[in-house]
Parts: sequence; C-alpha cells; structure tokens
Amino acid sequence: MFFYLSQFLSFLAMPLTIVLILIVSGAVYIRKSWGKKLVWAGIGLLLFFTNPFLSNLALLAWEPEFKPFEEIETHEIGIVLTGVTNLSKTATDRTFFNKGADRITHALQLYRMGKIKKILITGGQGLNPINPQSEAELLQRFLVMTGVPESDILIEDQAKNTAQNAQFTKTFLEQNGISTDQEFVLITSAFHMYRAKGCFDKVGLNTVTFPTDYYSHDVKYDFPALFFPDPFSMEYWTKLVKEWIGIVVYTVVGYM
Repeated sequence: MFFYLSQFLSFLAMPLTIVLILIVSGAVYIRKSWGKKLVWAGIGLLLFFTNPFLSNLALLAWEPEFKPFEEIETHEIGIVLTGVTNLSKTATDRTFFNKGADRITHALQLYRMGKIKKILITGGQGLNPINPQSEAELLQRFLVMTGVPESDILIEDQAKNTAQNAQFTKTFLEQNGISTDQEFVLITSAFHMYRAKGCFDKVGLNTVTFPTDYYSHDVKYDFPALFFPDPFSMEYWTKLVKEWIGIVVYTVVGYM
C-alpha cells in the first residue's frame, strides 16, 4: 500500500501530468477567461519544464559534488544500491544495464584501487518481477566476469526499495557476523544519495557517501542549451519531483 500511495502521489505531481491537466481543463472551458489562462499557464509550464538550462540548474543544486577517488580512505566494505539493470530483458550470460551503471563500475574502480576490500550489493527484483534473477545477482555476475573473486562480493537480494536496502543490509551484516560499527562506503546515484544516506543513518549504519551517476553537467550558455526545448529536461524534472516526494513520504513514515 505504501509503495502504491507513493507512486500515485508521484503521478499527480509529475510535471507532464500538471501540464496536461492545465491544458485540457483550459481547453474544456476555453470560452471562459480563466479557461484561456489555464491553457497559457500549461504552455508556459511546458516551456519551463522542457528548458535544458533550467533543468540542469535544478540538478546542479540538488546533486552533491562528486568525490575524487584519492580522497576516499580505505574501507572494508562498499555498499552498492541497485536499480541500474534492465530486469525486463532476461539473459543468463550477460547483464543489461540501464542508466546508473556508474554505481557498479565506480564501485569496481574503488575495489581495484584498494579503497574497498569487498563489495556488498543490495537489491532484489522489485514489485511484479518478470525476471527470475535479482538485481544483486545480475551485478554479481558482472563483477565476476571482470575478475572479482566471488568471495569479495556479498549480496542481499530481497530489498525492494531504499528503506529495505538499509534495513536488510544491516540484518545481512548481523547474520553474517560482520561488524555494523565500522564505516561503510555508500555508493548510489547522486540524485538519490540524500534519501539513501537518510535511510542508512536511520538503521544505525555509519556511511561515507560516494555519489555517482550524475544527471547534471557543467553549465553551458550556448543557444541550444538556453532556448531549445528538450524532452529529456521534462524527464529530469520528473525524477527530481519523484525523489522529493519519496523523501517526504519516507520522513513521514519514519524511514529517514
């Protein structure tokens, strides 16, 4: 119920949903003065949400700065949150990635540099799975294919959301006799780091953050960036809004 409520609220607050409601409502009542205002408000918001310069500024303000690899001290375990594989396409000899593969490739780089000695992957199949494999298993397969020994890969493959990532990771550590008093490296997407850090803090796991998978980029002042509508900008705003709603809901129910 909690998941579906969060999804419904996210749908209502989606930029595209708001724009469509304004334009359609205005079109229905176009003969009235306020109906025309609704149409123009919808068009104005559409131009706002599809402006790549503005969406990038919002992302830059939200996403934490990346950390140079050399600044990360050596830790026993790096914790990688899933949500980066294409579970809609089933294969047993490879891993299909969506955007967000930085989470595991940067974890691999930390491992190769000796910054982390083991990689703990947390994440199951999500709701309504069509792939019999969990995300943790798919990422474990990828790491093994790159030469990482299976003994250095720990997997928690039951979590379905960020709160469970934290809760089930702590349980996994306790059940396997791994100290929960140490500091872990928390590896996830930059836009998702605030919520992830809050959940791990809530369950009492001490983490140092290592944000990856950036949607923002360096500011550009060229004509296309300033004035050309971009459909991906709408997508970026949608991700931000859904993340903000997730933080509010998680705070209300006590996950953070």
